[in-house]
Amino acid sequence: MSPEQPAEPAGKSLFSLQRRERLMEELRAHGAITVRGIAAKLGVSELTIRRDVNILADEGLVSRVHGGATLPSKLDRSTAAGRPPHHSYSIGMVVPSLDYYWPQVISGARAEAEDQNLRILVRGSAYDAADNRRQVQALLDTQNIDGLIVAPDMTGDQGQELLRWLNALPIPVVLAERRSPIEIPAHRLEWVATDHAFGAGMAVRHLWQEGHRRIGCLTDSSSPTSPHVVRGWHQALAALKIPLEGSVHEDSAKPENGGRATHFDHVLALCRKTGTTAMLVHSDTQAVAFVQHCVDKGLRVPGDIAIVGYDDEVAYLAEPAISAVRPPKQYVGKVAVQLMAARLAEGRMRPVHRIELNPELILRESSAGAPQAPAAGMLQVPQ
Repeated sequence: MSPEQPAEPAGKSLFSLQRRERLMEELRAHGAITVRGIAAKLGVSELTIRRDVNILADEGLVSRVHGGATLPSKLDRSTAAGRPPHHSYSIGMVVPSLDYYWPQVISGARAEAEDQNLRILVRGSAYDAADNRRQVQALLDTQNIDGLIVAPDMTGDQGQELLRWLNALPIPVVLAERRSPIEIPAHRLEWVATDHAFGAGMAVRHLWQEGHRRIGCLTDSSSPTSPHVVRGWHQALAALKIPLEGSVHEDSAKPENGGRATHFDHVLALCRKTGTTAMLVHSDTQAVAFVQHCVDKGLRVPGDIAIVGYDDEVAYLAEPAISAVRPPKQYVGKVAVQLMAARLAEGRMRPVHRIELNPELILRESSAGAPQAPAAGMLQVPQ
């Protein structure tokens, strides 16, 4: 290195200052800049320009807008409420519920973000692709986020279009408890999800070890989790050589509160007809209702019918307490933030990561320790 050349750290620092000076010159000349336009003009990445804009905004020199920056306005309150200087990145997070399952995912994400010096901005949505997109767009329009963690609805044409849109965003996206289907080549999307099929298999094998030879499945087809639970149930039946034909598999998505009792009576009638003595029920709120219905009908749980729920949000509140598969919800949030932090730090050179986490089976009274299941056809449902 020649004496005239500055040391590398000083050179980098000087270049950053010069780059931000250029941004301010462009703003004074034109009143506004776009991240894409100024990145192309200066020959740097859009992420670099977004960081420069964040620094200038935190200093009160510019106002952040979607896709760029303007000179500050007295009407702009975002500077005072903007990202604290010590946060290296801001991550948007959109989840479909703030009162069931997802609070634990958010808790794990927040804890990891604090450890990683990141900022998390959470928005609640619905199980609806159009609303998912509205909430993501709101984050993009009002916050200068560097990455996105989202649990989108992927059903139908709108869901598939949403995935394509997320895949095309200029910031990294990590799916939480979702996987892009094979027909959507979302090559840039990363994800962390529970292996729900494995969890369902654990439940079936537990019931088999308890002596049950006919094991049914009651799910809610409106839930993104249910197809994986059903797949795991199918796989476990095949491995244990339990015939799928004649096994009870019912969908509880359609019956409303008024028709749920009738629906449960129908399920119990099928159990009696097929000799089914155990049921895997998703979700565990549905399992609680099903256990209550069985008890009201005079059935012993687990003596007459054993039940395992899925999610383990409220299963312990039932009487008897319900065994349940427990997804590692906090770890889903934690690992999602870890994936995002690594992606932001390493950029496009990092391979796309897609991670599955195993759930655990929590054993309680509803399935464990009962006498061996009665012979097929012996389940009696009082009329």
